[in-house]
Amino acid sequence: MDDFQREIVELLPRLRRLARAITRDVADADDLTQLTVERALVRADQWTPGTRLDSWMYRIMKNAWIDEARARTRQGRVFAPEEQGLNVGTDGAAAMEAHLEAASVEQAMGRLPDDQRLAVALVLVEGLSYREAAAVLEVPEGTLTRRLVRGRNALLVDLRGAA
Repeated sequence: MDDFQREIVELLPRLRRLARAITRDVADADDLTQLTVERALVRADQWTPGTRLDSWMYRIMKNAWIDEARARTRQGRVFAPEEQGLNVGTDGAAAMEAHLEAASVEQAMGRLPDDQRLAVALVLVEGLSYREAAAVLEVPEGTLTRRLVRGRNALLVDLRGAA
């Protein structure tokens, strides 16, 4: 395994987390993550060493999702998100409360429009700078900022209403 492949393996949890935010579905997130890694490996010569691999892979993921969404639209397929169950084997009120809080945030994120959800996921969840997130989404920083502000505000309203 070379350094490039090792870095991709280290990024897998972050890629999967972003894929989950994009797709709102565990199985689709796994498929999107796999497709992203496959495309990155095929296009390894297009990545510039010394630049941020995560940003490059996030862009691949975003474009792969757009391609998949277009294909689904053409095929007329609609995928309903799987119902999420509680973790089996966890014990205690704190674990349950943390799980419910995480589920509330995940559901609130899922209700955001796609553009806001991606902005929030890249900046607040993945920790990219505004400039990096704007580059991944291929939008001006001002557009990203507006999407992020709207997304944050919508999350606050949604989560306060759920409390």
